[in-house]
Amino acid sequence: MPSIDKSTNCQTVITTFETTPGTCQDLLEALQDAYGQFISKQPGFLGAGLHVNDAQTRIANYSQWERREDFQAMLRSEEMRKRNRAINELCKSFEPVMYDVAEVY
Repeated sequence: MPSIDKSTNCQTVITTFETTPGTCQDLLEALQDAYGQFISKQPGFLGAGLHVNDAQTRIANYSQWERREDFQAMLRSEEMRKRNRAINELCKSFEPVMYDVAEVY
C-alpha cells in the first residue's frame, strides 16, 4: 500500500492520463489489469493507487517503488511495452514522472 512519507527512501511515480468519457472506463480496466496481473508482481513494487476525475477525462496514477531502477526495469519489459502500446490507444496522452516527497502535512 502506498504511503506518503518524507523519510521513506522510495521512488514515487505519478502518471497522468488524458482520456475521454467514452474511453475512460476501458482505460481504467486496462490499468487495473496491468497492475493486477503484471506491475504489482514486479521486483521493487510497493503499492499504487488509481484516481479518476468527475468528468472522466483524466486518470491519475500514484505508485511507489523501492528503487528508481525497479520502475525503469518494469517499463522496459516486453510485457509492459506491449501493454503501454494498448494503453496509448485508449488515451490522448500519458506521462509518468518520478518525484521525491518534499514535505507531508
